[in-house]
Order: sequence, then C-alpha cells, then structure tokens
Amino acid sequence: MDLQALEAQVDELIQTCEQLSEENRALRDQQSTLVAERANLIEKSELARSRVEAMIARLKAMEIGT
Repeated sequence: MDLQALEAQVDELIQTCEQLSEENRALRDQQSTLVAERANLIEKSELARSRVEAMIARLKAMEIGT
C-alpha cells in the first residue's frame, strides 16, 4: 500500500514537472516576443524623435531667415 502511494506521488511530481516545464517554455517565448516588440517600439520612438528634431531645426532656420 505504501509503495503504491509513493508511486502515485512520484507520478504526480513528474506530471507537475512536465507542466512547469511547458509553462516555462511558453513564458520564455512570450518574453522573447515582448523584448522584440520593445526594441521595435524604441526604434520607432527614436525615429520619431529625430524627425521632430529635424522639423524644429527647419522651423528655427525659417524663423531666422525671415
């Protein structure tokens, strides 16, 4: 009887480990996706910032020219 209980506990632990492994893999995939999205957003933000700075510079140059 004790051996069967121990076997059931071991089976449960194996199942829990497999579930946690799968969750861990899914979380790592999600993290990779989020890191890539963040990098893309940072790049877009930098591009927008440089465009705005260029516009400001052109406006200032026009202001000085008039």
